Amino acid sequence: MKPEELKKYRDLIDDIDDQLIELLVQRAGFVKQVGEKKKIANLPVFRPEREVAIIERMCKKNKNLSGFLADNSIATIWLEIISGCRALERKIEISYLGPPGTYSELAARTLFGHQVILHPYDSLDEVVRVAEIGKTDLALIPVENSTEGTVGKSLDLLLKTSLPISAELSIPIHHLLLRKIDSLDSIKEIVAHGQSLSQCQNWLDKNLPNIPRVALESNGVAARKASEDSSLVAIAGNLAKKKYELNTIASRIENDSSNRTRFAALGNFIPDSCGCDQTSLILSVPDKAGAMLSLIKPLAQYGVSMKRFESRPFRKSSQLSWEYYFYLDIDGHESDPSVAEALKEIKERAGFFKNLGSYPRFEKLGLPSDWPK
Repeated sequence: MKPEELKKYRDLIDDIDDQLIELLVQRAGFVKQVGEKKKIANLPVFRPEREVAIIERMCKKNKNLSGFLADNSIATIWLEIISGCRALERKIEISYLGPPGTYSELAARTLFGHQVILHPYDSLDEVVRVAEIGKTDLALIPVENSTEGTVGKSLDLLLKTSLPISAELSIPIHHLLLRKIDSLDSIKEIVAHGQSLSQCQNWLDKNLPNIPRVALESNGVAARKASEDSSLVAIAGNLAKKKYELNTIASRIENDSSNRTRFAALGNFIPDSCGCDQTSLILSVPDKAGAMLSLIKPLAQYGVSMKRFESRPFRKSSQLSWEYYFYLDIDGHESDPSVAEALKEIKERAGFFKNLGSYPRFEKLGLPSDWPK
């Protein structure tokens, strides 16, 4: 390509960029006006159903225009536009499992964009508690991993908390082996969250079979310890690598290349329906044959699809016996007629019934499957 031809295309791109910034400024002005009215009406700043609707519409429009950008590129671009405009109302504050550099931080940045205030805490109990008392707007907690299953502590917190689920996001989890020095020699310990150690067991058994493995409260803590002690190697992600200035000794060491983790954002409101919704329930049934089948029968009766079903024991402090609770995810919003009818009948039959909320799934938003390269 000749220099003059390259300049012609660059000039065209610059003209489009000028138009884009003018439109973004105009958009921000309208958002600011809406924000002032929302503040008077005491409405929440974060409206996930609106954000999902915008992202879905933009992805669809891109396809209709035969655009070249992938859905997750379109979604990420618009999420950052939304995040910047949302901050004109107020920067929302999110609590997550720290320290900085965890996959929870990555999920928070992916879901809320960069114009937010993130607060890392040492335990999931604290992550939820500060949101319950209004110190943060939302709590982000890991709920389920595609390899290791559900996060038991998170399920217990969902049972006890008064905060409903406001949004959900799933991101790919690709583990790196990180160290302060660029060598596999003289390793004293492998440190990581317990689930990450399990997710990388095959690689570790093959390549570092005799090195002790120590489970820590998070991969962020593991990366921080590895940055302070060159005899340790940590399992963590790209965010932790950059945060703690570590070397990548090996990449993509997880057992399953399609490894993903679901995160739930807990807020103090139920979003409206956006057409891409999920409702989560916790139920218990009398201890008799056929009780569970009878309990969930209304789902089939009203044509509601069940996405997840599992049980978890729970012991109240005043009792010696265990109770079993059943966690269900179903398609649709509680305001949808078929879902509403099914929930009504289930509630009448259940020994215990808790609606964890109806919320949008940010399916188009997320990292590419080959992240990090």
